Amino acid sequence: MSHIPSSASALTRRSFGGLSLAAVGAFALTACNSQADDGKGGGNTVRVGVVNENEVHRKLVEVAKQKHGIEVKLVAFTDYTQPNPALTNNDVDLNWFQHIAYLADYNEASGEDLTMIGTTEIIPLPLYSKKRQSVEEFEKGDTVAVPNDTVNQGRALNVLANAGLITLKSESLRPEIRDVDEAASTVKVQAVSAEQTVNALESVAGAVINNTYSADAGLDPKTALTEDDPKDEAARPFVNGFAVRTKDKDNETYKKVAALYHDEAVLAESAKLSKDTSVAVELSEKEIKDVLTKYQDAIAAEGN
Repeated sequence: MSHIPSSASALTRRSFGGLSLAAVGAFALTACNSQADDGKGGGNTVRVGVVNENEVHRKLVEVAKQKHGIEVKLVAFTDYTQPNPALTNNDVDLNWFQHIAYLADYNEASGEDLTMIGTTEIIPLPLYSKKRQSVEEFEKGDTVAVPNDTVNQGRALNVLANAGLITLKSESLRPEIRDVDEAASTVKVQAVSAEQTVNALESVAGAVINNTYSADAGLDPKTALTEDDPKDEAARPFVNGFAVRTKDKDNETYKKVAALYHDEAVLAESAKLSKDTSVAVELSEKEIKDVLTKYQDAIAAEGN
């Protein structure tokens, strides 16, 4: 994974499956403000909540003001469990911290009906190790830490399964640790909170760590031993984006804020921060709805 130049003109665009793509960074944003524009000429302030505020968030604030006169105010959250309830409770107007699969899981578990109005990027989920130099070096009985939330844990287990480090008893949309055939697997799996996967790396043979925490820890994505393929059609549920309450899905101001992720200045900042580990994706409203509905229906079916 080569470094993408910070110059906006140097950003390389690619395409697969009919999607418009560009190598960019990975982040978590949220937006909020009860006084935001209703699409009919009202106020123009939108508070944006973020998980681990970074340069990309601040660049979006800058571009929103310069190009649209929209005041975006960042509101920090400390972990992934907070932004969706905040959105549900009208404490925020948008959130931008999650992929479609996570949103579907939240909707199904909470009975809420949040949706996405714009996508940002898809980020490969990597396996890191300080004790092994390759997947082949893992030994029988080694422990690998994975996030303990249902969606990311399932994705992490599939990363390990595709790498040949674990064997799953059966295929599942979201496998759990109990679905791992320990006797047939090379490594044991230990679930920890997502923010603790970096710390766990010091005591276990490996850890599957999402980009939010690996970036904060200064981990070099080029050192990842394996990761899932963002070009795979099966990866679409893991495309990130801006979520809103369904009643606000046509709010023009919110749409403008969401679209600003794909502004060249924001993409350039994203490229620097991500070190070319993620790919920008612009799904249509219909594509977003189809993926969200399909994934949420699958979750519901698994629970029956």
